[in-house]
Amino acid sequence: MEYLVWILHVLVAVSVIVLVLLQHGKGADMGAAFGSGASGSLFGASGSANFLSRMTAGLATLFFLTSLGLTYFSSQKREPAAAPVAAPTQPAAPVAPQAPAAPGEAPASRAGEIPK
Repeated sequence: MEYLVWILHVLVAVSVIVLVLLQHGKGADMGAAFGSGASGSLFGASGSANFLSRMTAGLATLFFLTSLGLTYFSSQKREPAAAPVAAPTQPAAPVAPQAPAAPGEAPASRAGEIPK
């Protein structure tokens, strides 16, 4: 179910982006008032919402709902899968302590202490 919500969420997000980019901005007619004709919506009412703005509002609502759904899914605590039981291992043999090196002698090698 979560994957279905993820797919829907991504599709709605891309659709909202496309619809917003397709729409005509409110300030786009501003230049029309200064020399190239009069704009009816420059200082007046903007008019009723068209299909693109209604579709964008609907998809924005759906995006909000899928965001809430994904938040719900992420807040659910999942029980971790049972960890595989490892075969019992034998403890390493204890290493006998070495006598300290006499002054002037090179210290003894500790290569035997490296686990294999």
